Amino acid sequence: MNAMNEKMQQAMRLMRSGDLQAATRALQERLATNRPASVWPAEAPLASRGFSASVSADVANCIDGEFCVVECEEPSAAPSRTAADGSDSPFLTEHFTSSAGALDYKLYIPAQLKGSKAPLLLMLHGCTQSPDDFALGTRMNRLAREHGYVVAYPQQSTARNQNRCWNWFQGSDQQRGHGEPAMLAALTRHLVAQHGLDERRVYVAGLSAGGAMAAVLASTHPDVYAAIGVHSGLPIGLASDMPSAFAAMRTGQSKTPRRAVESAKIPVPAIVFHGDADKTVHPRNGVGVIAQSLGAVGASDGGRFTTKAENGVADGGRRYTRTLHLQDGKVSAEHWVIHGAAHAWSGGDSAGSYTDPTGPDASAQMLQFFASCVLPSRS
Repeated sequence: MNAMNEKMQQAMRLMRSGDLQAATRALQERLATNRPASVWPAEAPLASRGFSASVSADVANCIDGEFCVVECEEPSAAPSRTAADGSDSPFLTEHFTSSAGALDYKLYIPAQLKGSKAPLLLMLHGCTQSPDDFALGTRMNRLAREHGYVVAYPQQSTARNQNRCWNWFQGSDQQRGHGEPAMLAALTRHLVAQHGLDERRVYVAGLSAGGAMAAVLASTHPDVYAAIGVHSGLPIGLASDMPSAFAAMRTGQSKTPRRAVESAKIPVPAIVFHGDADKTVHPRNGVGVIAQSLGAVGASDGGRFTTKAENGVADGGRRYTRTLHLQDGKVSAEHWVIHGAAHAWSGGDSAGSYTDPTGPDASAQMLQFFASCVLPSRS
């Protein structure tokens, strides 16, 4: 057995014994002998819990910096017609095809919404996650039933990314009319038309790579999405390929000038959550998403633009700072910094992966923020 395989076997034994920190070190030593240092993040820790996915043969495709193990089984999906919130409303497995591409997705429609012009929320999972896992971890279906939302969970294909990461960092997937933004926007329009939903109340939220893709959609389709929710994600324009993606994740900065984006001209309201102890995606990226959301308004508006900060403690004990960015007294963006939190959905359910149950409820706060965001009438 060569040294590389010995390191991998050692890491697997350590993970089975529960020593995740030692397993991380072993994996990093293994990867350091096989990858250029400029491509791999300085720190790419295992999730502190919910580690059920596998280290892929091509680990570099996992732009969340999370490891997966080859011999572990995939998490089992929930029955296709069982809601992740425990209700009687079906959680449907669907397929969508357009000129931009095809994808599978899960769809949750609360039973009481039949015939109503409901808002739509697109939920974009992070690397290695699935729609079922993401629905469980965020509890979004239960909240959708309470607040009257239809929720769609697109599933990234392993054909497009081996670790099911949305390709937010590829130049071809950062443009209107091309790649994944075109495909997701086409799905959104299809759902609005097919189910008679409110086209002025359409939102997109995501975690990590999913959050970064939500920021891309705000840039490429500000006429489709009334607001976005970005958890532990990145702004558009920091990366154009894999190496620059890892650099942006490590530092929240780009070594090349950020290209112009549409959202600078048409700001899309954003609510951002980010843990200040996130070692996978630097917290500075949350600041960048807010700046992108405010666009020219935040940069040039005079006395009409103000900020208001407040500190608090969640029911689970996690401290946070919430900053409101207001224009003419109305909130344009909302930034939550979760103190001591790592790369995980704040206030999430431990039944899902990458969640922090001790933090404020990001899902509930996102829906509260979305409630005041409506696209202008097309007429």
